[in-house]
Amino acid sequence: MLLGTLKTHKLSNTQVLSEFLIEKLVAEGAECELIKLADYIINPGTDEQEGDDDRWPEVYAKLTAADIIVLATPVWWGSHSSLTQRVIERLDVVHDEIIAGKLSRLADKPGGIVITGDGDGAEHIIGVLANFYNALGMVFPPYATLSVLWDGHGKNKSLTHEELMEKYRNEYADTAATMAKQLMKYA
Repeated sequence: MLLGTLKTHKLSNTQVLSEFLIEKLVAEGAECELIKLADYIINPGTDEQEGDDDRWPEVYAKLTAADIIVLATPVWWGSHSSLTQRVIERLDVVHDEIIAGKLSRLADKPGGIVITGDGDGAEHIIGVLANFYNALGMVFPPYATLSVLWDGHGKNKSLTHEELMEKYRNEYADTAATMAKQLMKYA
């Protein structure tokens, strides 16, 4: 799971929702890794390696080894985060290989989407990311999204990890469980 939160030192709603989904995936038998993109130096560009300090090759190796890929992003001004966009840009190398007639290194991997925000934007993000998955030869199963758009996610709110988890467990348990089952089924 690639976490596109922009928060490096504060509690991230998207991270907590991702952890919640991971609980459901583990219950279905998955082994999961949450990769917080903000903790990695991922240089701009569209090649596999962009400079000596670039850690994208490490992340990319994990993606190609994974059976399931989930992009988790907050909504920023109606769109996904800049770190999620960086993943799209860096995975352009896969699209180039497809255009050149090669099989996608991500072919047939199911993809899921996690979104948090305090306003609208989930439908747009799902559309963009589902199209992106399709362009890379991935599978976007039915019921493979978990979106929580709620005013409690507001920028100036100060809910605890426990309060967020309680909200997700009380109101989104079935949705998350269905998503986990679908991703495992298609994997």
